[in-house]
Amino acid sequence: MASGETVSETRAAKTPAAASRVDRAPSAGRIPAGGESEPAGRTTIADGVVAKVAGIAAREVSGVHALGGGGARALGAIRDAVNATDLTQGVKVEVGETQAAADISIVVAYPAPIQDVAENVRQAVTGAITRLVGLQVVEVNVDVNDVHLPSDDADDDAESRVS
Repeated sequence: MASGETVSETRAAKTPAAASRVDRAPSAGRIPAGGESEPAGRTTIADGVVAKVAGIAAREVSGVHALGGGGARALGAIRDAVNATDLTQGVKVEVGETQAAADISIVVAYPAPIQDVAENVRQAVTGAITRLVGLQVVEVNVDVNDVHLPSDDADDDAESRVS
């Protein structure tokens, strides 16, 4: 990062402006209600924090079995086994000065209605990012890449017929 360059300017330089889904312009100063002045300073929230908030919110939705594609879930199972769960698995975010956009990849538990689960994920992620991070959410894309059947778990628990 060059001298005098802000984190936002560096991030904006790495991402083409035409491809950006979020507002990258610096926010205008605001005066809180009551006319009190705010202390000087700036809060910067890392993209990973927003991704983690989105991942946690999506996992809490009824009907979501897992996040991420097949390969990511396999790697996630290994991480879980060594107590290193990745809460951002299946989540990609783009964060600007005042806005955020998220792409969430989910596996829906059968027989949950897929459209309802996707909409509930969209609402949960939007609410969590807005409430906890304070950013306006401009879009949440939900990619349903698999349906988990209850019989899939039964196969894992069955005893092997060979030794």
